[in-house]
Amino acid sequence: MRVLLTGHTGYLGTVMAPVLAAAGHEVIGLDSGLFAACVLGPAPQDPVGLAVDLRDVKAQHLQGFDAVIHLAALSNDPLGSLAPELTYDINHHASVKLAQLAKDAGVSRFLYASTCSVYGASGGSGLVDEDAPLRPVTPYAESKVRVEDEVSKLADEGFTPVYMRNATAFGFSPRLRADIVLNNLVGHAYLSGEVLVLSDGTPWRPLVHADDIAHAFTAALEAPREAVHNQAFNIGTERNNVTVAEIAEEVVAVVPGSKLRITGEAGADPRSYRVDFSRFREAVPSFDCKWGVKDGALQLFDAYRRNSLTQEQFQRRFTRLNWLSDRQAAGAVDATLRHA
Repeated sequence: MRVLLTGHTGYLGTVMAPVLAAAGHEVIGLDSGLFAACVLGPAPQDPVGLAVDLRDVKAQHLQGFDAVIHLAALSNDPLGSLAPELTYDINHHASVKLAQLAKDAGVSRFLYASTCSVYGASGGSGLVDEDAPLRPVTPYAESKVRVEDEVSKLADEGFTPVYMRNATAFGFSPRLRADIVLNNLVGHAYLSGEVLVLSDGTPWRPLVHADDIAHAFTAALEAPREAVHNQAFNIGTERNNVTVAEIAEEVVAVVPGSKLRITGEAGADPRSYRVDFSRFREAVPSFDCKWGVKDGALQLFDAYRRNSLTQEQFQRRFTRLNWLSDRQAAGAVDATLRHA
């Protein structure tokens, strides 16, 4: 298939593009390039791409594609809370516009990167499935709920949207993020010898490796229409439903000489839930997650050590909010975040 991949120079897109290409698909990217320079190690080989802000996408950008995989977003809760109007402008309004343009252009399949964060303050101790109430607690998660609702109304015989509710991502990408839980804990342990947890460690977090996300999207792209049409799917594995304290303990086991410190200074986190991921496995039996939390921690520690991760990179280049703040201070962010 000829696939338009938005966000192809982001954390997930950089991992997903080669997976799609290896499966035989022709991949064309679309990205503003906001995080293209956030590279650790050798520069990745990107597909041909369109340098376009998501808010500026026109009908001609969608011509000739069989499918759209839509990853591009401001995927950061602190940033979303700092400038919620910007989050809704890009993550909500521009995403719905993209879906409408794709449908008008004759694109038959639209895979949308949603999130398990839509369950938010779900409460209870049972597993949350796709039919559970949606209780987002951040502008980022709320934007995802709105897109799912509005894009679902576009579905028909010629247009198949699919909503991929990814668990919290982890694992190495050549375009690294250090502001997601496992990546952050491993980085802090590598640089300081301390696995630092600011919460009390009790919240549940469903995790999924970036590589497993890439293979899940590829499987959804290739699945029969009737198996996935206009459906939401949780993406991950029950094996990776873990508490923050359990994640931290895996990091201690991987990073030599590191010690665990749980401060509890951040207070209670209302986002705590365990997720049922069986629906996607039943719909697309060819897919299963390969990566566990410990394997991901080992991969990250090896990558940080091999590429000599520095404190400055960890705190500034690979932390989304700090990276944007630094670029804005340098006057380099206006073209892409012109409405900020």
